[in-house]
Amino acid sequence: MTPDHVNPMQWHQSMGIARQSCARFFRDGGTAHDAMRAFGVETRQADAADWGKAVESIAYVLCAKPEKRAA
Repeated sequence: MTPDHVNPMQWHQSMGIARQSCARFFRDGGTAHDAMRAFGVETRQADAADWGKAVESIAYVLCAKPEKRAA
């Protein structure tokens, strides 16, 4: 399901990147919590064990607008 505020193509690409990243964490013995933490996603105990939620959360982070930086 694509969020309303995100371009569908951007969402599709970010989901692919998130899946690939999570697969690498899984292959290397990491947990969903480790993958989420690597992308700066705030995790709760309930979400930390679910790879599906990890992929979706990482995709949301990848689609977020960049923060403005002061000069």
